[in-house]
Amino acid sequence: MTEWTPSLVEERLSEAAFVLKRLPADRRRGYFNVWPQIVHDFADKVGQEAKPMRVLPSPAAISRMEETLSWTVGLDAIDGKIVWMRAHGERWKAICWAVGMQRSAAHEHWLYALCVIAWQLNGRRVPGKRSRRYIIELVRPPGPQP
Repeated sequence: MTEWTPSLVEERLSEAAFVLKRLPADRRRGYFNVWPQIVHDFADKVGQEAKPMRVLPSPAAISRMEETLSWTVGLDAIDGKIVWMRAHGERWKAICWAVGMQRSAAHEHWLYALCVIAWQLNGRRVPGKRSRRYIIELVRPPGPQP
């Protein structure tokens, strides 16, 4: 990577959330099944719904996810919550409900958190005693923004 931008950080966070969803569920240790596997005939399977195929993530994707998990450690608790909820694909209405903010304030917290992460990944210190809007304008590239 040459330069981290907030959009690259957002893509990496959403990839990490997707990998987390695809990981196998935890199982209780010490319990096992001694019954043999039941082999179903075709007649037994007629009328049943097909089970969704579970594709496990690659080791490289898991390594990127583990690296990404530490990015939100230095953020405020609310900013980290907004970033991860957004990465998991939550709608803004649900995010605003969970953190108790209006949509514009939650969006600004989200943008600020992405900019702080990008700034730190580029090896810079975040300027202290500056407003969120200043940091956002400092990190985001000039030009039309969505």
